[in-house]
Amino acid sequence: MGRPLQKRPRPLRRKVGVRTPRKTLAVFCEGQRTEPEYLEALRREPEVREVAAVDLRIETQGGGSVPLTLVRMAVAARERAQREEGEVDEFWCVFDVEWPENHPGLQEAIALARRHDIQLAISNPCFELWLILHFEACGAWLDNDGARRRRRGHDGQADKGLVAATYMPKRAVAARRAIALDNRHERNGTYFPHNNPSSGMHRLIAATAPPSSGNS
Repeated sequence: MGRPLQKRPRPLRRKVGVRTPRKTLAVFCEGQRTEPEYLEALRREPEVREVAAVDLRIETQGGGSVPLTLVRMAVAARERAQREEGEVDEFWCVFDVEWPENHPGLQEAIALARRHDIQLAISNPCFELWLILHFEACGAWLDNDGARRRRRGHDGQADKGLVAATYMPKRAVAARRAIALDNRHERNGTYFPHNNPSSGMHRLIAATAPPSSGNS
């Protein structure tokens, strides 16, 4: 009778899983409901939780200098994080241009952000344009009222607030449409603040997206 087969011992080394390091984004936005609700929903998405810890800070002060106020807040937070060795990788400001009358201080806000490495997601004319792009391409000039009416035609919501489940599955499509608008403005030589309609929200979406697997 032959010798019984012996099981090959398993190696003692455990497989080491490769996990993409999380990054923290501090996001400052001007809206009282719609923008914060959208960003909160984005933060709750499972794939976003795997990639980015979105630290949402909301500025809701009235007045026309909100974009500049937001950027100053972000700059102060970034400087504080550097002093305290805080673990925040990117600082973002989300705000609108506003039509027919633009926010004052827009150019100053953008220049300040560039000097201090603050990322911007600017919607022109307003955040509702970004919401519209979840449902359709939009190439025609819009003012605030027109954008809000068009948005209501898609989701039936009041001007403030949104149903997150309506938007989150469509955000990649919205990002592609926003990129197409950027490309069209570049071809036509239309630059900020005349790049209506446009939205830089696609850059924030990209910052929270899983990294491409093609670099392995």
